[in-house]
Amino acid sequence: MNPLSSSATVPRPSACPGLLRIVPARDGGLCRVKLPGGRLTADQARAIAAASERWATGVLELTNRANLQLRGVRPEGADALVADLQAAGLGPSDPAADDVRNLLLSPAAGRDPQQQQDVRPLAAELLALLEGDRRLHGLSAKFALQLDGGEALARLDHPHDVWLSARAEGFVLGLAGTLLDAPLGLIPVGHEVATVATLLHRFLDLAGPEQSRMRQLLAQYPVEELLVGLDLLPTPSQPRAPAETARRLGSHPQRQAGFHWVGTQPALGRLPAATLAAVADLAERLGNGDLHLTPWQGLLLPDVPVDKAAELLALLAALELTTDAAAPLARLVACTGSQGCAKGQADTKGDALRLAGQLPADVEVHLSGCPRSCALAGQAPHTLLAVAPGRYDLFARDATQPGPGRRRATQLSLDEAAAWLARSPSDA
Repeated sequence: MNPLSSSATVPRPSACPGLLRIVPARDGGLCRVKLPGGRLTADQARAIAAASERWATGVLELTNRANLQLRGVRPEGADALVADLQAAGLGPSDPAADDVRNLLLSPAAGRDPQQQQDVRPLAAELLALLEGDRRLHGLSAKFALQLDGGEALARLDHPHDVWLSARAEGFVLGLAGTLLDAPLGLIPVGHEVATVATLLHRFLDLAGPEQSRMRQLLAQYPVEELLVGLDLLPTPSQPRAPAETARRLGSHPQRQAGFHWVGTQPALGRLPAATLAAVADLAERLGNGDLHLTPWQGLLLPDVPVDKAAELLALLAALELTTDAAAPLARLVACTGSQGCAKGQADTKGDALRLAGQLPADVEVHLSGCPRSCALAGQAPHTLLAVAPGRYDLFARDATQPGPGRRRATQLSLDEAAAWLARSPSDA
């Protein structure tokens, strides 16, 4: 059992935090709340804020899987914090299923004008499968599904272990390592849940202890081994429409006439508990009372009447939240860094705030405290990898290279990094 918790439900061993498994970090215990489809009600948001302020440090983080973390949980408050969160309906129906509730949707699912299908009903069925099939509880806490309805607001740069993507004819199937524009086949309509169930059981049949992720298994087995028992149809020729991730911030029309969604994000994905409670109040007053977490470490408030959108944007700005995709803090991602993680080689969040004032226009940067790259899956256009306090190696995106890409410079200070980032590609 984890030393920070004495809950009656003993979570399985893992380095990943969860609702029931609070793991130690440099700044105290870390509790991760997995949200179905990234959705949080206003009441649940206020419950999280209150629990964080009472039993932890009042510091919250939004993750790149549209989940939420409470930092600085005190050992003597761990059980009470978990109880408060469960009382707010933030846990699974079966506590043993908490680790495997990893299903990513667009935060605008059901509302995006570009979507091919409203994936929310299918998402509920897939979550019920993950929670209800006890054998699937053996999947890694990092193993994840992605359900793409064809929305413009969608994260497509890092396909999950198993992904379904909507086309006019239904859903196509893909696995980690296969591109979204090269799926493996079309799932017969009405067979989506059964297909995923068969595939996940087949994964567990084949995977050894060292193969916890789909990409690891595909390195050992041909993809045909995993498709045994799946009656897939030929892949439609229709490509997926491009994503427009800038719609994660600001006010944008929904497919429902007369309504907008409004997107915002805190600096570097971290916000005080009091700010989350304030946003919950705004969602209730000016929206439908829901907050949707985004895989860009932000929040989306849906169903805002058109004539209320400008007011909501102004109130979010007053809370020091970003609503403009062109703003420097909207183009920076940083992990917890040395202030909260023992593996961090530098104060990445503090350094990112300092870099924001020098960041050239249109440049996107990921600051990582160590090679694990916890804050961003896949390659960013530019990565600063910490090698010492205040010192970074600079990498540029390069699909032919592993990890963060092609190394461009080493041992840079923040000022030197800003100067490098200001160069054109031909100068580098």
